[in-house]
Amino acid sequence: MIVGVVKETYAGERRVALTPAALPPLVKAQLEILIEQGAGVEAGFSDDEYQAKGARIVDSRAQVFSVADIMCQVRALGANPKSGRADLELMRSGQVIVGHAEPLTHAEPAQALADEGVLTFAMELMPRISRAQSMDVLSSQATITGYKAVVLGADHLPKIFPMMMTAAGTIAPVKAFIIGAGVAGLQAIATSKKLGAVVTAYDIRPAVKQEVESVGGKFLEIELEAAGAQDKGGYAKAMDDVFISKQQEMMSQAVADSDLVISTAAVPGKKSPVLVTAEMVHRMARGSVIVDLAAERGGNCELTKADETVDVNGVTILGPTNLPATVPYDASLMYARNIASFLLHLVKDGELNLDMEDEIIEQTLLTQDGQIVQRRVREILGLDTPAVTGAEQGSAN
Repeated sequence: MIVGVVKETYAGERRVALTPAALPPLVKAQLEILIEQGAGVEAGFSDDEYQAKGARIVDSRAQVFSVADIMCQVRALGANPKSGRADLELMRSGQVIVGHAEPLTHAEPAQALADEGVLTFAMELMPRISRAQSMDVLSSQATITGYKAVVLGADHLPKIFPMMMTAAGTIAPVKAFIIGAGVAGLQAIATSKKLGAVVTAYDIRPAVKQEVESVGGKFLEIELEAAGAQDKGGYAKAMDDVFISKQQEMMSQAVADSDLVISTAAVPGKKSPVLVTAEMVHRMARGSVIVDLAAERGGNCELTKADETVDVNGVTILGPTNLPATVPYDASLMYARNIASFLLHLVKDGELNLDMEDEIIEQTLLTQDGQIVQRRVREILGLDTPAVTGAEQGSAN
């Protein structure tokens, strides 16, 4: 089978779907690799490096699409809603598309892919199970995002991170507050700590306290019983108005006390929750910085503007939407390992392995046989009955 990689066309996207280092196991598995000329240059990988690892370089995007059985992209249509539409006319029925497709956020382009008859695998729908960890693109790219958010914040702060004792006096360390202790949040905590900051973190899930502390952060706890969010059996109840009020009070104080706030709370397919209000921002000291990693879906800060830098009474609010693309070399290395692991799982003995009993295949498969088959996306689009995939039709016969 032929695996194709082309240049990314999304504005500002510098990553590449496969890197030279990811190719040897694919070549060993008898997959032929076809690379569009210059596809990896923006990420720091030359055509010569690809050729040295067994890839073939071709001149045009159209040529790659015309012969590749599997197309690997960082941003397929959906994650590349404007420029990505130009690829529709290059696709052919039965071709496999692997990459980000953002179907929970932009569900409509999934129908366009289905109409072309392609099999689309949306990598961001990868299940969070142990055997899929090596394929988890959200986690790998969130690691990059959490790191770069701290670097970005440090660049805008008028302070240095570590405490320093000098002949000119003692410099106090930066106080960093991280909202959300997922992969990006934990990386932001660890990076801030390594740079010398005093780090506090908050997550609505008390169970992550140990993870926060393991990377050097102090966990901000809300007294659940006082907030009425814990039942007699010790289990958390649904958040009520009392809990929310208590949360806002503690968040407000933590934000006001911080030099750097990094927010990471995002819900796939939904608007980001507002956790840092305008009032909280006005309580922050001049020179403080907020890096809002949820900016693409509205932001965790009420005053965030996506891909803009906002100044509010001397407080800088940054709303970056694609930080991995600003560190394209390592972000591509990590993404390519995810893609390569998925390809080795998807292709067995030179044939596609569409085992719909496999949770990895079942959850990532977005379109097949002219239909949207991913159940969550069908629900978003209001498609009533579950689609019957070709694999399921075959088993029914």
